Amino acid sequence: MEPKNLAIVLGIVFIGHLSLIVAEDPYRFFTWNIAYGDISPLGVQKQGILINGQFPGPEIDCVTNDNLVINVFNGLPEPFLISWNGLLQRRNSWQDGVHGTNCPIPPGGNFTYVLQVKDQIGSYFYFPSLAFHKSAGGFGGIKILSRSVIPVPFPPPAGDFTILAGDWFNANHIDLQAILDSGGNLPSPDGLLINGQGPNRNTFTVEQGKTYRFRISNVGLATSINVRFQGHAMTLVEVEGSHTVQNTYSSLDIHLGQSCSVLITADQAPLDYYIVVSTRFSSSPALTTSAILHYSNSAGSPMEPPPEGPSEEIEWSLNQAKSLRWNLSASGSRPNPQGSYHYGMINTTRTIVLANSAPIINNKQRFAVNGVSFIGSETPLKLADYFNIPEVFNLGNIPDMPNSGNSGGYSLQPSVMPANFRDYVEIVFENDEDFVQSWHVDGYSFFVVGMEVGQWTPESRQGYNLRDTIARCTVQVYPKSWSAIYVTLDNVGMWNIRSENWARQYLGQQLYLRVYSPANSWRDEYPIPSNAILCGRAVGH
Repeated sequence: MEPKNLAIVLGIVFIGHLSLIVAEDPYRFFTWNIAYGDISPLGVQKQGILINGQFPGPEIDCVTNDNLVINVFNGLPEPFLISWNGLLQRRNSWQDGVHGTNCPIPPGGNFTYVLQVKDQIGSYFYFPSLAFHKSAGGFGGIKILSRSVIPVPFPPPAGDFTILAGDWFNANHIDLQAILDSGGNLPSPDGLLINGQGPNRNTFTVEQGKTYRFRISNVGLATSINVRFQGHAMTLVEVEGSHTVQNTYSSLDIHLGQSCSVLITADQAPLDYYIVVSTRFSSSPALTTSAILHYSNSAGSPMEPPPEGPSEEIEWSLNQAKSLRWNLSASGSRPNPQGSYHYGMINTTRTIVLANSAPIINNKQRFAVNGVSFIGSETPLKLADYFNIPEVFNLGNIPDMPNSGNSGGYSLQPSVMPANFRDYVEIVFENDEDFVQSWHVDGYSFFVVGMEVGQWTPESRQGYNLRDTIARCTVQVYPKSWSAIYVTLDNVGMWNIRSENWARQYLGQQLYLRVYSPANSWRDEYPIPSNAILCGRAVGH
């Protein structure tokens, strides 16, 4: 980085976030140039979003409590933002990178994100959050290692690999967005990618007898995936920052926006083996792709055919999801064991039930939550709230319960739900549709206390896991089913709750949770950054 740019960045860090600086926590500096470039991962050329000329973008490798200073230069001819799937942004929703909190980086402009991965470990990813940019690339992995003083519940692996897998559309993102804007539905994906490439274009080299960590994220737009390693068992060790009970699996379902880590031991004959990814729960024929697990002393190609995925759907996947358990004796990002936090012994103060739906509004396909289909505003909600700008949004315009307060009709508006700092909340996601849903909550890690087929009722709490369920940031909801989470609202800010199905998110299946503290103190929330971009009616404040 040039001295002049370094001085500017350091000025932003020290002036904009004095309270964020802790001398013993290292800083890592990144400069990213965003540009369009021609890519053809499935043999069809399209306009992709590159970061420093790369697709996928550069991986972020960091350690718990590191400060990340990421200077993003927007070389696109339209506005751009990056969001950080799973980073909690403690006291700092200013850096979340979604349009409800940040003004876009204008064409030719730049913005320096100043993040701290406070008290976090695990596997995550970043992605472009505006328009339909996510379908053009611009995503990359995030790897947060434990501090050296914190024990990890498995021996150090011989290698640490990242797999960013997901569905891919050959059509340009502008054309896909136009389909949605016109009221249509997206076509089926054209294929699957692993780390931005098509079948057998990725090779992961291992040495016989050694164990390796694979961090796997579903970065797709529309479909759940199943992952399997030919001839090798997967030992699950981490899910979105939670160390898990180390169960072994022959294949794993990973839903949109979800991430996990598995250990693979190279304990088979010295050959090559397939790593297979296939779609799940799709009305279209299953798509499949593969990479190669290559033994360094390999004597031959993978044996045919590649392993098939599970033939069962909902019940099999639901039972697998319930088998994911918290490792109560393992340390997380801090020395104390994860199980020292007894989440099931705390009384909840509020229940919120969020039901997704797919209404036709003004003769166009939309998606909604509790009768409200979200539409963005020219002024980001966080800035409108901070500057007390009226008539940008109406706080509380989305009810806590489905169809509560309306007659079953639908509205189009920026939906913002109020919440109190330090409340302990139960949120139930209800899915009465025939498609798997995937829900993400920015700013929080939550406990998945239950999921079942059928309608949720208060009696459903009798089946909750109140002892050792995992904490994560993205949860699936099966068709005609529900999933329930417990979450401590200990992070003040304006936080996006959204569908990870990107067409549904784009067409309204999202809302914002305004977590408010009357103290108005830096102890609870950092001040607005000195480099914050102002737009809409925030200009001039």
